[in-house]
Amino acid sequence: AYDIGLHGLVYQVNKWDPKQFDWDKKLADADYVGPTCQYCHMRGGHHNVQRFGTVYTSMGMSMADRGAPIWKEKRDRWASVCDDCHSPRFAKENLQALDESVKDAGLKYRETFKVAEDLLKDGV
Repeated sequence: AYDIGLHGLVYQVNKWDPKQFDWDKKLADADYVGPTCQYCHMRGGHHNVQRFGTVYTSMGMSMADRGAPIWKEKRDRWASVCDDCHSPRFAKENLQALDESVKDAGLKYRETFKVAEDLLKDGV
């Protein structure tokens, strides 16, 4: 998702330009033209990537209830990263869009798995 999103495209176009991405600087000191994976997922030097992830490792993406109370702290923490560069409204709207796409992707995954399972049962 990152690679095909705006942040990923900015990174792919500029990653070899030392004026845009100076890899000799510590992440906290860097002034990149766009966020890298580390900027969002390892914010503040934390090495627990899941701390700023959008899912818990114990939950499947397609099975998680993203409206459940357990998500509130994680969503607020994640949105705070977006707030570094964007408005709070931007983060809220994009989290909502992400929720919908995860829900849709989960449905498509299950539909696809069912088709493959049925084909296997039919000997294909």
